[in-house]
Amino acid sequence: MPRPPSYDRETALASAVGLFWHKGYHGSSMKQIERALDMRPGSIYATFGSKDGLFSEALARYAHQAGEDLASHMGGYNNVLDGLQAFLIKIARSCSEPDCTPARACLIVKTLLESSNTNTALHQEAKALLAAIENAFTELLEAARKQGELAPDTDCQRLARLYQSQIMGLRSIAERELSRTDLEQLGQDMAAILEPYRVRN
Repeated sequence: MPRPPSYDRETALASAVGLFWHKGYHGSSMKQIERALDMRPGSIYATFGSKDGLFSEALARYAHQAGEDLASHMGGYNNVLDGLQAFLIKIARSCSEPDCTPARACLIVKTLLESSNTNTALHQEAKALLAAIENAFTELLEAARKQGELAPDTDCQRLARLYQSQIMGLRSIAERELSRTDLEQLGQDMAAILEPYRVRN
């Protein structure tokens, strides 16, 4: 009878997300991965197949968690636009926290940039995940349009892409370590891009 593994897969993936988010794919050596996951090389390869396989699963886990965070946040709002605006401000505030770890910039975006000329498979995965996130925002905006929050002629996919670009830019510029006030004001300014699309009753 085989011995059960001495690690928890989800715990290992959470540790991998933290390491890769902080150091990136190329900046994470196998020794660092072994230490972060508290696993021997043989166990890592047996479980995830390769460093690429581990990174791919970690990236998917990160994206899934981000989706759950968005859904949880939006569940607290009846008005979609209010929720989306508050989400940007929430990101701005979280990026200003001193213990914002392991990095402020989005792991998916960092992977997209890092892998553009070095790892086609990971680059394509990052693009697909960002496209899925854009689709999630599109669906939210379409719901807002259906509820009468947005003008009937609003191009929801185009607006979703604009909204996503604000989040990407906000999380990236936060790496400059701007003050909490500056980041919150920036989040408010970015949230205001939705105002011209709002239907006023």
